[in-house]
Amino acid sequence: MSTINITNARKDLYNLVENVSVYHEPALIVGKKGNAVLISEDDWNAIQETLYLDSIPGMTKSILDGVKEPMEDCISEDMVQW
Repeated sequence: MSTINITNARKDLYNLVENVSVYHEPALIVGKKGNAVLISEDDWNAIQETLYLDSIPGMTKSILDGVKEPMEDCISEDMVQW
């Protein structure tokens, strides 16, 4: 994670946002009264989705069990009925 003081972040905000968005590397912005972390919207959405899925009882175990399932034992996605 890169670190930048708030004055320099303000001066170079466009490039800071571009780098965070393109490289998915958060930036720590250091201020006098506290710090903040800048992340891309995609990364933020991924974090929110992970937190949501983790909040569903049994979901984490279900995902971990699914990862262990051999692909040849799975049905193809076109056979799944929604």
